[in-house]
Amino acid sequence: MGRLEIVPFAADHLDDAARLLAARHARHRAVEPLLSARCESPAAALEELDRTWRSPDASGAAAFREGRLVGYLLGAPRSNPVWGANTWVEAAGHAAEEAESVRDLYAAAAARWVEEGRPRHSVLVPALDSDLLEAWWRLCFGKQQAHGLREVRAGTTVSLPAGFEIRAPRTDEIEQLIDIHLALPAHQQRSPVFSGIRPWTRPESRKEWLETLAQDEEKLLVGSLDGRAVACWAIVPVECSGEHLGLLLPDGACYLSFAATLPEFRGSGIGVALTDAALSWAAAKGYRAMITDWRVTNLLASGFWPSRGFRISFLRLYRSIP
Repeated sequence: MGRLEIVPFAADHLDDAARLLAARHARHRAVEPLLSARCESPAAALEELDRTWRSPDASGAAAFREGRLVGYLLGAPRSNPVWGANTWVEAAGHAAEEAESVRDLYAAAAARWVEEGRPRHSVLVPALDSDLLEAWWRLCFGKQQAHGLREVRAGTTVSLPAGFEIRAPRTDEIEQLIDIHLALPAHQQRSPVFSGIRPWTRPESRKEWLETLAQDEEKLLVGSLDGRAVACWAIVPVECSGEHLGLLLPDGACYLSFAATLPEFRGSGIGVALTDAALSWAAAKGYRAMITDWRVTNLLASGFWPSRGFRISFLRLYRSIP
């Protein structure tokens, strides 16, 4: 076997890299067939890879063995201040014939990223590719976010806990909806998540709710007890999500974008009922799949969503270099 040669990623590597990406996606679909078959085509994989390559300040590395491309890694910074000085490797941003090559690719690419003042690195990895995950873990990456999916089927039964109802939200309960809205970031700021994302203020949340209730893009389901709103689930078209793109998407999917319950009502069963109601609504609308995501350090979410049938398809791994 010839020596691995690492060079900077360039535009003329795209076609061969797309073939590697299409092969990786085919392996992923063999164990998670709900993902779309579209990107098993090198032409479709090239579209996803090209979008990453055209991102501002994108850079990376390509691995060759005996003149043949056997792996690549491509990342780009995100401008969102939440992430600090960063580089993201999206789902289309890496593939290799041998997972171990990713370590050499990262060594080359990350040197530039850190020199450019971007020490926070995120990468989306197929969750069922144990060799690829192992390679990233041995680069000191850890799990941060899970992307889950599940089938939508007709006939989902909704069993309400005693005294609860599920209905649409009302404009006269804005303050209760704000309480629900703010409950999620409050939970995420606590141990062991320690989220650094600035939570909404009540005026910001009020403005967001008023705008949301004035349009019909989202399907909102409120769980209430004795007329009081205590939980809310929101389902939107996948196009509304900036995180679920390309290889992450099943065909015919909707996105469960928000789910929160007031702390004193967690464990009551209203979250299970709202999830079943969301699945029932999605089935009636003709959706085939539902996707959602959660922080893996959110212990409640990490237990709840897999128990509702959501399988982890991709993991976002993260490393911050001191």
